[in-house]
Amino acid sequence: MVNKEKKVSSILTGVSGEYFAAAELSRRGYVASITLRNTKGIDIIATNEEGTKTINIQVKTSGIKTRGWILNKKAEEMDDKNMFYIFVQLTTLDKRPNFHIIPSADVAHSVKTGHRHWLKTPGRGGKKHNDTNMRKFEDAENKYLDKWELLGLD
Repeated sequence: MVNKEKKVSSILTGVSGEYFAAAELSRRGYVASITLRNTKGIDIIATNEEGTKTINIQVKTSGIKTRGWILNKKAEEMDDKNMFYIFVQLTTLDKRPNFHIIPSADVAHSVKTGHRHWLKTPGRGGKKHNDTNMRKFEDAENKYLDKWELLGLD
């Protein structure tokens, strides 16, 4: 049987990223609890096995052919030492996803400066970009790829 990739809805893509992130945290010896959908801005609460350190995690998931992750303007203000992002990049069905682990302050700085630069850069036909609430985050150099130690749970 041929392993065919099928188109998956963005909702299922996001949910799968949360489960992949929680599973990877568990595999690494942490307690990871996926929150209910009505928990604003927190997808996973994670602790070390002793329960002496707790962090909150926002998970963003991209598909196999997508570069970067879409955030909203609120990400520019997220600066909590106990808040982290795990950006999950799905790969083929037979391979483990890529995980980019980033403190919220680093994401806030990146999306704020990136959006300012985008606004100053001319768009199609040299026209000025219109401001929007959407922001994009990329880890093009894989600076945060598999940087689980940044979570500070050890």
